[in-house]
Amino acid sequence: MATQIEQLHFVLFPFMAQGHMIPMIDFARLLAQQAMIITITTPHNAARFKPILDRAIESGLSICVIELPLPCVESGLPEGCENFDMLPSLGLAFKIFQAANKLQEPVQKLLEEIRPRPCCIISDSLLTYTLNIAELFHIPRVAFYGVSCFFLLCIYNLHFSKINEHIASESQYFSLPTCLTKLNLLNPNFQ
Repeated sequence: MATQIEQLHFVLFPFMAQGHMIPMIDFARLLAQQAMIITITTPHNAARFKPILDRAIESGLSICVIELPLPCVESGLPEGCENFDMLPSLGLAFKIFQAANKLQEPVQKLLEEIRPRPCCIISDSLLTYTLNIAELFHIPRVAFYGVSCFFLLCIYNLHFSKINEHIASESQYFSLPTCLTKLNLLNPNFQ
């Protein structure tokens, strides 16, 4: 007797900044080769990636994009300001985080309706509200870090070596231990 294997179903939440969205969309395409993917983003950001995702869907990948409007105006942002590169001033950066956190309730309602139920949430590490949603629905949540592996290695080495705690001055250079390449860094870069 043949058994039917349930298809994995992931829900991805990219943060609204190009440097975060590009690696998440690339990851979604790779993951879609093995599973069903739903990516939740805002209308403007969905439009930016539409050609890439359309090609992936045409090639047979199971990707669905769900658009949720970002509450820009009620968060103190200009209407339609859905991405960091659209901010008229970096002074408004905190407001885009506030707007993103206001998506918790609409996302929660959406996940109540999605079928099949997701087996995992993969969200940008900056979208902390997704942890609340994962706990509510008893779904594992994986935090996605779109930075390079080299950057993560440097942060790891810095954290465990604690070398920056022994730097006397902000203008004093230090070398990061256990790094394959000699890096001369200033302490303010890591505070």
